[in-house]
Amino acid sequence: MNKSAITQAIKSKAIELGFSGINIAKSEFMEGEAKKLEQWLNGNNHGEMSYMENHFDKRVDPSLLVPGAKSVVCLLYNYYTDIVQEDAEAPKISIYAYGKDYHKVVKQKLKLLFAYMQSTAGNINGRYFVDSAPVMERDWAKRAGLGWTGKNTLLINPKKGSYFFLAEVITDLDLDYDSPMKDYCGTCTRCIEACPTEAISPNGYMLDATKCISYVTIESKSEIAKSFEGKMDNWMYGCDICQQVCPWNRFSTHHETPSFLPSEKLISMKKEEWQSLEEDTFNVLFEGSAVKRTKYNGLKRNIAFLK
Repeated sequence: MNKSAITQAIKSKAIELGFSGINIAKSEFMEGEAKKLEQWLNGNNHGEMSYMENHFDKRVDPSLLVPGAKSVVCLLYNYYTDIVQEDAEAPKISIYAYGKDYHKVVKQKLKLLFAYMQSTAGNINGRYFVDSAPVMERDWAKRAGLGWTGKNTLLINPKKGSYFFLAEVITDLDLDYDSPMKDYCGTCTRCIEACPTEAISPNGYMLDATKCISYVTIESKSEIAKSFEGKMDNWMYGCDICQQVCPWNRFSTHHETPSFLPSEKLISMKKEEWQSLEEDTFNVLFEGSAVKRTKYNGLKRNIAFLK
């Protein structure tokens, strides 16, 4: 097959495997993105996420991850659901963490996709990633034309919204490239206005992670600062506010991945049950879940702060 035929075959296979979108960017040094990342880090907007300072060169140069890299295959994997926790007063969990850990679920799909690429294109080298390596996923997806970076700093697709996991295959296979799309945020400022902690800059497009509820409830290991009192909107793990208010998410559709569905126990738990949560219950409730990242003590800290 020629390059165009191989490109189309890979795209078709990705959709067959359950990915919601796939576009391809040319692998090259990310000069503009490197400058922005450096400025963001210098402003200490990453807080306790010291790992963001590591492997800077690899983040902006895919050839350091895959020698001879020519293409960055960018993928979307939908996790949206309209299922909500039954008790309106129960502390809330971001919907991406309702079910099994997305790292494992999506990575298995990537493994199958890369095996197909090898069987189709022959002797190729590559690596695949899903939020697990120094790869600037959002920026590559933007370069590939899967969406634009919204004022809330998330990737937004005009036909599908923003409730997606991002994944990549970096390979030395030469493929047809897609083009970036324009920014369709326009004059909308709903995400900026809705953020209760003012984590998004007044003009948008820049996030101070140290003010973000997701960062505070997941990444930060410190005691939650008093400045967050009354501003957490009852989130105990993550936060979906800037996506919930985004007009483009009216196009979101329910995912088709059973392992992402929440258990009946999680959905039905009442406020009082969360407040008295014991470690054994935590381990059963979140077996194989991304929520394990914050650990039992971290989740208890978050719940206690919400009282």
